[in-house]
Amino acid sequence: MRGPLLASVLLAMSPVLPCTIAEGVAQSPAVGDFQQHADIGNPKVKGSAAFDASTQRYTLTGGGYNVWFNRDEFHYAYSRLKGDFILTANVKLMGAGKDPHRKIGWMVRAGEQDDAAHVSAVVHGDGLTVLQWRRLRGAWMRDPQDELFAVKKGAQIVQLERSGSTFIMRTANPGEPLQEVGRTDVVDMPAEALAGLFLTSHNADVPEEGVAWNVRIERTVPDPYNQARDGILGSRLELLNIADGTRRIIHTDTGRFEAPNWMPDGSRLLFNQGGAIYTIPVDGGTPEKLNTGVANHNNNDHVISFDGKRLGISSQRNGMPGGGSTVYVLPIGGGEPTLVTDSTPSYLHGWSPDGKDVVYTAQRPSRSPAFNLYRQSLRGGPETRLTFNTSGLADGPEYSPDGRYIYYCSTESGTMQVWRMKPDGSGTEQLTFDEYNNWFPHISPDGKWMVMISFPTTVAPGDHPFYQRVMLRLMPVSGGAPRVIAYLYGGQGTINTPSWSRDSKQLAFVSNSR
Repeated sequence: MRGPLLASVLLAMSPVLPCTIAEGVAQSPAVGDFQQHADIGNPKVKGSAAFDASTQRYTLTGGGYNVWFNRDEFHYAYSRLKGDFILTANVKLMGAGKDPHRKIGWMVRAGEQDDAAHVSAVVHGDGLTVLQWRRLRGAWMRDPQDELFAVKKGAQIVQLERSGSTFIMRTANPGEPLQEVGRTDVVDMPAEALAGLFLTSHNADVPEEGVAWNVRIERTVPDPYNQARDGILGSRLELLNIADGTRRIIHTDTGRFEAPNWMPDGSRLLFNQGGAIYTIPVDGGTPEKLNTGVANHNNNDHVISFDGKRLGISSQRNGMPGGGSTVYVLPIGGGEPTLVTDSTPSYLHGWSPDGKDVVYTAQRPSRSPAFNLYRQSLRGGPETRLTFNTSGLADGPEYSPDGRYIYYCSTESGTMQVWRMKPDGSGTEQLTFDEYNNWFPHISPDGKWMVMISFPTTVAPGDHPFYQRVMLRLMPVSGGAPRVIAYLYGGQGTINTPSWSRDSKQLAFVSNSR
């Protein structure tokens, strides 16, 4: 985009005739999550792509006169993808650069020909961030500004989504929600297309370098509510560094696993899959099944006590009202569980800091139109009701480490927002007030921060389904402006349980992709 004057560019391009076939494209082996990388358009300065497995960071170098007019020159790390997908990454061009219009970003391309149709989500050297495309093979690129598309300056996070024949670009600065800056649905793109990261120097004689991190290729489903038709997506266990926002995938599975907890010694994580509970080293490896005795239909409501000695779980009991979710407690190393409450359905979410009580959301009676919050002493006796909704939903109760408050989410104000109250249910206070539906507040062990998962307004306030474009957001425990710390495809099972590391420096969560 925004090349030099037309006459100058045509003069510069005149020795090079557009290629009509992809012959001569020298392909290299896979790099990271991409099947291959290659120079497209035979640029004078050859490019490269590298992946650092320890940081999960990509480095691209390349030359090329430009990605513009009726042919392109650039370096490309890409895979062949069929169907719908979302591409998200933090990107950055390195150094001062020779030309302010050098480019890095995502590209979905019809083929390896230098004049192929494509859609690109682009960050320029001067900060211009914009969607651009070639509608047909051999056609000239269009300036998005001619079509009144939004232009953003200096965005670091770039997302390009394919939904059927529509391509959508979103961008954000760190901490911001993604904002749509462009879309098009008139590109001649096959069902199976190339998709990946690209870099061009906008100067045929000059190499440039760019980096990309938090790179995620998420293959989505048309209807996340119809899993019978669209199937269950794979799962990825991710660790997020709170200080710098970098993410690292430590475990993947083609099936569904959910809701990681950080084990007390910091060396392992715990999650549920297929009704069982597993642990896995924080650097990845083979999951090990935890013995939970008769509780063998566990869901994603499992919580470790503050002293690290016990595990609370919710397990389904067949034939019981409301699906039979029941709260149990067992030793952290596994063993036969002790029943906490016989009433169902009950979904565990928190321990009191002294280890004497647990708090959970429950439906009483089982066909009531409302879910409310309850506290149960492990010494026995009747459960104590803490909220008194006649309809709607209160969920995700969790004690602060000092025991002063219980944080939770509720639809009391019309949308799902974060609240807190005193342990006896008094002094309710709403903490979030934005347009998103905010679920499952989790308090950092140092008591300073709260993380939540935020669903878009397209999801009903009382629902937290699988397979949505969601955000993890961080805010002070006493309230304030939340900031985004992760963009992902997930939802149900992403952070249903407390997911902080014991030093309050990292967060574990689950994302999904086909």
